[in-house]
Amino acid sequence: MQNRIVLGMASLCLGVLVFSLQDPLIKAVSGTYPVTEVMAIRSIVALPILLVLVHVDVGLSAIFSKRFRMLTMRALILFTSYTVYYLAIAALPLADAVALYFMAPLFIMALAGPYLGERVAWQTLVTVMVGMLGVLVMLRPGAGLFDWAALLSLASAVLYGFSQLMARKIGDTESSTVMAFYQNGVYLLGAALVAGLFWLAGIAHATHPSLEFLVRPWIWPTPIDFLKMATCGFVASAGMILLSQAYRLAPANSVATFEYTGIIWSPLWGFLFFAEVPRSTTVVGAALIIGAGLFALDASRRRSSAPAIAATCDPA
Repeated sequence: MQNRIVLGMASLCLGVLVFSLQDPLIKAVSGTYPVTEVMAIRSIVALPILLVLVHVDVGLSAIFSKRFRMLTMRALILFTSYTVYYLAIAALPLADAVALYFMAPLFIMALAGPYLGERVAWQTLVTVMVGMLGVLVMLRPGAGLFDWAALLSLASAVLYGFSQLMARKIGDTESSTVMAFYQNGVYLLGAALVAGLFWLAGIAHATHPSLEFLVRPWIWPTPIDFLKMATCGFVASAGMILLSQAYRLAPANSVATFEYTGIIWSPLWGFLFFAEVPRSTTVVGAALIIGAGLFALDASRRRSSAPAIAATCDPA
């Protein structure tokens, strides 16, 4: 069991690093192309990769799972989660969008009890409240600087958290490669459907950067931009498998906090590629969110080790 938890933690850290590489690539094309086109190209590139990985891992017949409804539902939730997150990074600095998104581990730990039956202590609920305080510091309500795109990042965190709880629930029978294949398939079909609906409705422009990234019509990409979008396919394939594997192997409240390793990467990419310097409120808010998550992890470890200590001290 301990080896599975360690492997789950390592998978999560690597998956977060890999996935973070998508953020600067997608932000770089968000001013010219629609998010649906980016997701479609990414998914097309990832499709053959995932088919090979499924074949090698569990065989292609595993795609026809008896739990395809839950796999599809989880993929739909993730499609919505990542779509609204990409819309957020079109309007927000990467550091802001990612720091808000890091409420996801707290949501995972809070929801693990009612959804998975995992024990959730009062300390975990307190840390969620502290994390929300960090969100308020970052959003600065009443300061006249609030951008509603921040709510997209928070919504993405809630949806992502629930999807990973679903991965934990179905991980006893479904492999991470099959889960990733379903995600990719729904991304491709969902992107095409959303783009088609906007085209039929004749909606092609919006004033806000996030909405413009959503409704903008498809155009033929330049070779460089196509390469950026296609690279997301390779990155997504690896990231989806690693993250699904992490929550399949280990209890959600044991590995969720390692999502915070992403705070190292996204501000770095924002600074290197877009000259974005995090605001002081972003740093303070992110510190509150991350501190709350780390405290929750420490409390979880103490609770899990308590029975072992009591057994050792038992005179019997």
